[in-house]
Formats: sequence, C-alpha cells, structure tokens
Amino acid sequence: MKHKNFLIFFVIAFLTVMAACSSDENVEEEAAGGDAAESENTGDLTIGTMADVVSLDLHGSNDSASSQVRTNIYERLLDQDVNMELQPGLATEYEQVDETTWNFKLREGTTFHNGEDFTAEDVVATFDRVRDEALASPVLFLFEMIEEVEVVNDYEINIHTSIPFAPLASHLAHSTAGIMPKELIDSDYQAALDAAGVDMTLEEYYEARDSGGEEYDSVKEHISEHVGTVIGSEPNGTNHLKYVSRSAGDTVELEKFEDFQGGDRYFENVTFKVIPESGARMAELETGGVQIATDVDSSSIDRIENGADTALTVKDSVRMSYLGFNMNKEPFDDIKVRQAISYAIDREEIVAGVYDDMGIPAKGPLAPGVWGYSEDLEGQEYNIEKAKELLAETDMADGFDTTIWVNDDQQIIDTAVYIQNELAELNINVEIEQFEWGAYLETLANGNHEMFILGWTTVTGDADYGLYALFHSKHQGAAGNRVFYDNPEVDELLDAGRAEVDDEARQQIYTDIEEILVEESPSSYLFHVQFAVGYNESSLSEVEIDPTGRVHLDTVRFK
Repeated sequence: MKHKNFLIFFVIAFLTVMAACSSDENVEEEAAGGDAAESENTGDLTIGTMADVVSLDLHGSNDSASSQVRTNIYERLLDQDVNMELQPGLATEYEQVDETTWNFKLREGTTFHNGEDFTAEDVVATFDRVRDEALASPVLFLFEMIEEVEVVNDYEINIHTSIPFAPLASHLAHSTAGIMPKELIDSDYQAALDAAGVDMTLEEYYEARDSGGEEYDSVKEHISEHVGTVIGSEPNGTNHLKYVSRSAGDTVELEKFEDFQGGDRYFENVTFKVIPESGARMAELETGGVQIATDVDSSSIDRIENGADTALTVKDSVRMSYLGFNMNKEPFDDIKVRQAISYAIDREEIVAGVYDDMGIPAKGPLAPGVWGYSEDLEGQEYNIEKAKELLAETDMADGFDTTIWVNDDQQIIDTAVYIQNELAELNINVEIEQFEWGAYLETLANGNHEMFILGWTTVTGDADYGLYALFHSKHQGAAGNRVFYDNPEVDELLDAGRAEVDDEARQQIYTDIEEILVEESPSSYLFHVQFAVGYNESSLSEVEIDPTGRVHLDTVRFK
C-alpha cells in the first residue's frame, strides 16, 4: 500500500511539473475543461473472449459472443445500462399511445459508419428484414408481434403490434434490435437475388414480400441461403465502434467512430481476441496481451483478485444453465426418465464444487432477477432414492447408454463429468462429447443430440424472453427450443403471457408455466452463475458488466 501511495504521489508530481511547462493554450484548455485532462485519456483495448462470433449479421444468430461484438457496432432504439434499466438510444423519447401502438421520437444528426444519414426509413427496413421469412431469423420471436413500422416523418415513427405486448420496449433494447442502414439492407437483398439468379428487381421483391402469396413463396426459397452475405461481412451501424476486419476463430477488429452522437468514449481501437482456454486467457491478462478478459471461471478468481495489476468485476446474472433432453429421442420422450435424471442431480454440489459458490442452484427456468420469476416454485430437488424409484417405473429400469454434448468451456465439461458420475448410480452410462462453440449451436439445432448442457440469458429481464424461445413448439431448433418440447397448453399460456397487460394476471400465467416446466422436466434446470470479468487495473478503471454478462465499453476509462 505504501508503495502504491508513493507511486501515486510521484505521478501527480510529474503531471504537475508537465502542466507547468505546457503552453498557455493548453493551460486555458485545461482550465476550461476542469479535470478533462485526466478523464480524456484514450487508448487501444484488446478483450480476450472465450468464444468466437457466430455471425456479424444481427439477425443471423442469438449467441452472447456475437452480441458482445455487435452491440458496439449497432445502436438500438433503446439501450440498457449496467443495471438493465432502459435508456435512450436512437430514440430520444417514446410512449405507449394505446395497447398496440408505440410512438418513438428519433435522434437527429446521426450518421452511419458509411456516412449515410440515419432516418425513420432505416428503422422500417431493419424490422421488415428481421420479419422476412426468407431470412428465417432465429431472433424472429423477439419482433414477430410487430405488425407495421409507420413513418410519421424522418425522425418519428409509430410501431404497431398485432397484440398488446408489455415488454416491447425491452425487446427493442435487445442486441439484435440494432438498426441497419436501408442502403446496406438493399445491397444485401440485391446480392441475394443476383446469387440466386432470380429475375426480379429489388422493388418487385419488396412488393412480393409485402403482399405475400405464391410468387413470394417461390422467391424466398431461392434466396434464403444467400440473404445476409453482405451484411455479415460488412456490418455498418451508428454506434461508437466501426468494423475493420475479422479473422474467423481469432479476432474481430474495430475502431472508434469519430462521428458517434451518443456521448464521449475513451478508446481508439478495440480488438476482440478469441482465447478459448481459461488459463491462457488469464495469462494474457496478466502479461498485458489483453486488457479485459471475459468469462473468468471460479478457479481463476483468486488469481485475478490477488494479481499485481489485475482486478475483477462480478455480477449476479439472469442466466440459467440447464441439462437439456431431446424429447424426440428415446428414452427422453418418457417423463419419468427425465424426472429421474433431474432428481439425481445435486445442484448445490455443482455450484459449490465446480463453480466455487459463484452462483446459486436453479429451481426452475428463470433466474430470481427476471420479472415473472415465481418465488413459490418448489423446483427440482436432489433425491437419489426418488430418482431410482422413478426410473424403475420405466422401460429403462436397468439403465441405458447415452451421451451428453458440451461446448469447450471447462466448467461446463466439469459439470458434465459430475452428472456422468451421478447418473452412474442409476446405471445410466454417459459418454461426453465436446464441440467448438459455433459448431455446437449448429449441431444442436439439427436435433441429433440426446442430452446437452447449455445456458440461456434472459437479456430483456422479462419472463417472455426467458421462456418463449426455449419452450414454445414453433421455436424448435435454432430459435431456442433445442429440447424439441411440444405442449399445446404451454404454447397457449406463452401466447397469453405475451398479450396480457395486467401485471398480476401476467405473473400468474408465468407461475403456471414454470410449475408445468418443472413437473414435465423437458430440461433439468441447474444453476444461475455469477458473471466475472477481469481487467488490468494499472491501465483501466470503471470496467462494468451487466447481469447479461456484457462488458459496457462506454464506461471504461484509461488511467
């Protein structure tokens, strides 16, 4: 501590001398700006991440690694701060006019990275695109209730929804709700039409899309595999970072957007560097290869907290990690098999043994910080005798062989090993298969798995997002329902929860859904982990993350 105090004193003395030697012009600037000289230090950032970007197309994927990068390129109508409170974005103000109409005033004087002016037409083009069936976007569920984006003038819109939808504002703050320039969207569609050899102008395609019918059905099948090619390789938004380049599996390089209108930023170039192995990522942080390291696992906490130049930021999350069962595969189509496995898992032991108490056991599919979470839910408890009794009542009483698929996260692998050992008590022999992150998501969507471990972060903070994509039958596959759950009653309740405007009635709907999901166990809900990010405290301060795990670069300061 004495050494640090002496160093601080030396630095202050040095700066004082330098200030005294500066020109009159600089002195006047410092006097006018107060402490601006300290706060305006800038620098380059390298952020070490565990997983690679799946897609730079906002509508192409819904994974956290892609979101962390894309959210710095694209602005949304609304934003979420580190406490998940809604803040102005490209919309300076908004109000709900009636149950199905929302009015938004848009920020003027904003340009895209390519120099194009931002207007209401870009908002229309963006939401028309994500709802285009040709795109088959995995994030369609976030915006499918939008019926029309009406242009009032260049800087005002009305969004009309097909149903009353209480969490619309939160959905518009989701990372995939970023606004793209109409020019980019047009060029992407034109490239898709050309690549597919479709003899149709862009205007004719839009007209066919808006009217629907056989002509559109025919065309969309031809262009579907080509849509997104341009946008995925040339992302262009209005946020504080411009896209420079990407080396798949290695880095994404971005640079400061000098014409950003959303407030001051204190970085120049930002590089996201993929370092899958946790120990290597921490070593890079310690040696200065990266200034921020995401996904700090529990085994590295003490190392980062006690490091000479490293510090830690920790946040309770809205993430739920789960063991999913493919209900299209035997024996997981049997509710008692799923229940038996769920009873055989000691969640408290996983949290304590694998995660060093950096998290809490899950009772159901929602984290406590999510609106709609049921305080009265009993949850899936550990009871090995109950597990044996349930399995004995099935055709698999003597046990069976199966697999658990995991990605290359060591703690997830360790969790799978724990479950493997626990299920051995039921004579269930488990083989663990490991996949790289991008291939993992794609393979799961195809439905060839038996069991798998995955997480879902309720980014909007609302139960609709936490449940609708994971358990509605129409979202089976890449959209989120990788357990291939199909329950008409739950579908009906999920649809009702979206349209209900009374908070008390809406809460009861989600309580009912949670109870069904615990009883039927399409997944075994494991834990809600804490997110941790390490950073170099000798060069950075105010490194903050939110409950979704996103690093907020707008708060970062250089010392």
